[in-house]
Parts: sequence; structure tokens; C-alpha cells
Amino acid sequence: MIQLSEFLPPRPESSWKLIRQVGVDNVVGVLNGGEQDQRMFASVGSVGWEIEDRDEVPWSLAALRHNKELYEQWGFKLIATEDTAPMDKIRLGQDGRDEQIDQFIEQVRALGGLGVPTMAYNWMAITTWGRTDTALPDRGGALVTGYNRAVQQANPALLPEGEVTAEDMWSALEYFLKAVVPEAEKAGVRLAMHPDDPPQSMDRGVPRIMSSVANFRRMLDIVPSDYNGTTFCQGNFALMPEVLAGETSIPALIREFGTAKIPFVHFRDVKGTPESFRETFHDAGQTDMAACVEAYHSIGFDGAMRPDHVPTLEGESNSAPGYETLGRLFAIGYIRGLEHSAYGHPAARKA
Repeated sequence: MIQLSEFLPPRPESSWKLIRQVGVDNVVGVLNGGEQDQRMFASVGSVGWEIEDRDEVPWSLAALRHNKELYEQWGFKLIATEDTAPMDKIRLGQDGRDEQIDQFIEQVRALGGLGVPTMAYNWMAITTWGRTDTALPDRGGALVTGYNRAVQQANPALLPEGEVTAEDMWSALEYFLKAVVPEAEKAGVRLAMHPDDPPQSMDRGVPRIMSSVANFRRMLDIVPSDYNGTTFCQGNFALMPEVLAGETSIPALIREFGTAKIPFVHFRDVKGTPESFRETFHDAGQTDMAACVEAYHSIGFDGAMRPDHVPTLEGESNSAPGYETLGRLFAIGYIRGLEHSAYGHPAARKA
């Protein structure tokens, strides 16, 4: 079966009981005060998820053990992390990257020691996922996030154009993978690269190299290993040029990459193109989601999967766009139904 999971900070919230009640007992965690924890909602201007009592070294064994034990107190099992020590010097190939690589390796070893099998990361320097609107009206008045490239690129540059080139970032990625993948193999922790969000070749002077299927194939070939894989974020792959041109599809990519290259899935969908798109309810986007789950079943996928970027529903504040509670509950039920249709109901498999 799929390890249906939710994305939770290491600070209990009112949603935790609801998530357990609808049948999710796996967690994809963030670090307490780590890079994702600090920047994720800042990127969309949210005031949600205040960070308190930061761990001094949130990627250390002691901090991660504390997080794991906290989740366990609530009945959750930590099966992946989606947050890292700072990485921008690594991504940009700057002085100081070796120290940041050492911190990354420290986290990999800590996760291995705790039996956490997957560590997601990304190659988006300076900013993470980009949205230009966090309250677009959708079905029944629900609110979704969206992106308009012209609006975003009118904002101040993040770097002077040409200061860092795409090939600079490829060189930095090769340097990084050759250092960390052998350590991940030793630790038994599968690394999972998230696509650029949105998938575009440049964002205000910063190259984005994880924005096409061809570039993911190139990344996977740098250090061929089951421990060098993808966070298969369906919403981002759906906006990549090869998919939009009809050269491949999300189900076809699932079968191409297989379980060897997909340790972790973000199950979400969109409508539009990289220049202008919006998030959608999981049953209302441009991807055949049932065919995707059939493809996961066909490759024997049994890794972590979580819903991502859900709509904000009636009665919710939208203080954490994409991560309010009611949309998560809808998505969890939708995924579970597709899973039982493709994989079979657990009771039937036991019979």
C-alpha cells in the first residue's frame, strides 16, 4: 500500500487529531526552525505557523529524535523529512558550501540512525515555491493559490542577470551529489529532489534547472543510485514542457522513473501553464489522477505520498494558503479512494 502521509511541523496543532481520525498515521516532517520551516509560508506572505522554541541545530540527531518522539506521542510515524539545513551556498556554488554539505550529511546520518528512510530537498536558490496570488476564488468560493509569471518577474531581481548561470548550478549540483549520495547510501536514506515550483528556466535572475523532464533525467544520471531520486510532485511535472507538449504524461513518467527513482510523491494538480496557472481541488485539475494511482500500483510503489497545496474551504482563515485543514481532509479521502480502487481494499488483500 501507499504510505499515505501528511506534512506537519514539529509543533502540535488542532488539525492533528482530525488527520489521525481520517486514517493518516505517517508524517513528512519539517525541522524545528529549519529552512523550509522559516521560508515556506514567508514566500506567500502568510502569518501562519509561527516558529517558536527553535532548536539550536535543528538538523542534528538530538533535534530530529525529539521531533520523532513528539510525532509518536500523537500516534504518528515519521517516515520522511522535507526540510534541510541551509543550502543556498551549495546551490549557488559559493564559498562556504562545504560546511553546508557537512550539515546536510549530518542530517542524512541522523535520519538513518533514527530509521527515517527519505529526505526531500530542492534546488531553488534564494526563494522557494512562488505564487503571485493566494486567494483566487474557486469551486463554491474556495480559495486557491496561483501564479502569473509577468507579475512575478516585475518584482525586484533576486540576483543580477548572469551572475550565476544555469551551468554554474549544474556544476554545483554535481559537486553536491557526488559528496552526499554515497553518504545517503551508507545511511539508508533516499534523497528526493523536488522540482522547481513553478517549473521555469529563470526566476528574477536566478536560474531554475529542475524545471523539465530532460533536466531530471540529467540529474538522475549524474550519480546513478536508488538513493538519488525525485520528490515526484505531480503538479510541477504537469507543467513541464514535455508534458504540456504531449511528449509524455504523468502516468508515463511514473512508469519511466519507477520505484527506483520515486521514493516520495506530492499528489496535487493544477490548471494552466508555467506562465499562468492555479492550484486545483484534487479532482478538478488537468491530470488523470486515477491513471496516476494505477501507474503507481503498476510499478509497485509503496513509499510516502502526501496531498499538497489544498484549497482553503469555508470557515477557514487562509492564513496558511495551501495548507489549511479541510482541504487536506478532502484530499486524504480522495487519495484513499483511488488507492483502494487501484491496489485493492486491505480487507480483500488479507482474505
